[in-house]
Amino acid sequence: MPVRRTMGLCKKKKSLSEEDFEKEYGRHWIWASIDPESKLIINFFIGQRTLDDCRVFINDLLTRIRTKPLFTSDELPHYETVLVEQFSRLEEEPKTGKRGRPKRPRRVIDPEFKYATVHKVRENGKVVKVERKVLFGNPDAIEAVIASSKVSKKINTSFIERVNLTLRSHNKKLARKTLCFAKRKRALEAQTNVVVAYYNLSRPNLSLTMPAPKGPRLKRTPAMAAGLIDRVWPIGQLLAYPQL
Repeated sequence: MPVRRTMGLCKKKKSLSEEDFEKEYGRHWIWASIDPESKLIINFFIGQRTLDDCRVFINDLLTRIRTKPLFTSDELPHYETVLVEQFSRLEEEPKTGKRGRPKRPRRVIDPEFKYATVHKVRENGKVVKVERKVLFGNPDAIEAVIASSKVSKKINTSFIERVNLTLRSHNKKLARKTLCFAKRKRALEAQTNVVVAYYNLSRPNLSLTMPAPKGPRLKRTPAMAAGLIDRVWPIGQLLAYPQL
C-alpha cells in the first residue's frame, strides 16, 4: 500500500521559524498508495513521517475507494493505528450496578477489515528473509482475496516499491544523488502531481497490454485499466486539462 521516500530540500533561511521551516523545507516523505491490479496510483501525500501526516494520507485514500480491500504495508506502526481508527467503533461496556468507575469503552474492529504487513530482514544491506503477518481479518477471507488476485499469490509490497522507483525515475527531485533537489515543498508537490497524472493517464503500462480484435495489441494506462478513461491521453491534453 503506502510507501515513503525521503528527499533533501534547500538550506534553512534565517528568517524562518523552526515550525515554518519544517513545513516548507528540510526532509520530507512521499506517502503513496496503489491498486496492484490496475497499477493506478490512487493518491499521494508529501509530509513528515508522523502519525498526523499518516492520518491525513490514509483519510484521503479512504475517500477515493469504494470497497474494503486487503491493505498491505511495511511495519511502520502509524498505518495500523490510523486504519484501526477508521475500521472500528467504540462500544460501551454494559453497566454492572456495582460501585466504582465504569469500564472504559472497548474498540470493536470491523470484521471486513483486512490488513497485513511485510517485514524484510536484512544482513549487510541485503534482504535475507521476508516475514508476512496478517494483523486483522478473517484468514479464509484473506486467502480468498489472494487466490483471486491476477497479479500475485503472496502478501507483498513489491507493487508500491515499483511505484517508488517510477516516481524517482520520472522526477529528478527524488533521485538519490542529484543537483536537482526541490527548493520548496509546494514545487515538489506540483511536479509530483504532473508525474502521477502522466503515469496514470498518459503512460501505457506493458503489463496492462490486452489483445485487440484486429491489429496490434491494445496499450493501456493504469487509468484505462481502472475504468476511469477509455483511451491514452496525449501529453498535450493532459497539460491543457483545467485545474479542478
